[in-house]
Amino acid sequence: MARLNSLSVQGFKSMRDLKELTLTNMNILIGANGSGKSNILELFTFLRAVMQLPLPGFRETSLKNYVLDLGVVSDLLYKGSPEANAIKLTLQLSDASYTIELIPTADDLLRIGAEAVFDTVSDCWYQLDSSDGFTPGLLQYRDAKGVDSMHDAASSVYQAIQNWQVYHFTGTGRLSPIKSNQSVFDHAYLRPDGSNLASFLLSLKESPQFHHSYKLIVETIRLITPFFDDFILEANSQDFVRLFWKQKGSDSPMKPQALSEGTLRFICLATALLQPNHPDIIIIDEPELGLHPFAIAILAELMQARATDTQLIVATQSPDLINYFAAEDSIVCNRKEGQSIFTRVSYSSVEVWLDEYSLGELWTKNILSGGPAYE
Repeated sequence: MARLNSLSVQGFKSMRDLKELTLTNMNILIGANGSGKSNILELFTFLRAVMQLPLPGFRETSLKNYVLDLGVVSDLLYKGSPEANAIKLTLQLSDASYTIELIPTADDLLRIGAEAVFDTVSDCWYQLDSSDGFTPGLLQYRDAKGVDSMHDAASSVYQAIQNWQVYHFTGTGRLSPIKSNQSVFDHAYLRPDGSNLASFLLSLKESPQFHHSYKLIVETIRLITPFFDDFILEANSQDFVRLFWKQKGSDSPMKPQALSEGTLRFICLATALLQPNHPDIIIIDEPELGLHPFAIAILAELMQARATDTQLIVATQSPDLINYFAAEDSIVCNRKEGQSIFTRVSYSSVEVWLDEYSLGELWTKNILSGGPAYE
């Protein structure tokens, strides 16, 4: 696992000049609407687009397609573009570092202006070259590990980014892909929108190696949905599977539409956090949406357990959720003079308050700040 130790961002959305935001295994972003929490999460989606890694809604992922889908490149730049003439990202990993600069073009795209990788063994920066101005040079070395220090570092950075996943389980309505037929062959990994949930669970259920993970997911779902017994996951003649399930005391199949949106979202979250081959970084936006307070407590336990062997970056609006975590797990997002400021909470700064108030109450009372700010 290549740990992401810190992140620096210049010129991306509301981040004018974010310098070395330290990341630990648990990173819970709190703050008012519009403070910039979602922009940090979007940054990881943006990186996947730059690296041509799969994203929901894209048949072919690339930097060009990502910008074109957005509409105008100015939507990615700090304050549109008048105050930002480039986007620069720097990732400090446990065994390498990576920096890339992206510059707006006259035809409203982004091209790669500069790119480099740092190898901690040789203690040296290596410049990378893009073949066409839009494809990062890093991709040339993604499979070249073991050639030399530069190749090793470049491959390590690419593999790290490849193994980060942004989950956003909001599409749980009546026509959600989660509730529809899914190809039984689409189970290599849990997709970020949960659109292959049934096929992924089926693969776990049928695998002797991972069946225990399936059982743990089912047992966890039962904690918040006592009437839930098990899934009925069976491929039809066209090799499609659907998220049928059964209630306790009945063997009659229930359609996924019979699950509430909150329950379905929790099923997705439990699967993401309990999957056996988990990403190195799991990024989730507002996981508490639609969840009962008891379900939020179980969610917090799942997050704490997962954070023992991976990194979590979670944006939340829930004081109830952060009550289950240490003060130093939280990063407060504030907006000052049009830019996002991110500050990790220190225990010493709130110690005197914690005898009488919970962490969530300190946030609600704006003692942690992270509330609406008027500019």
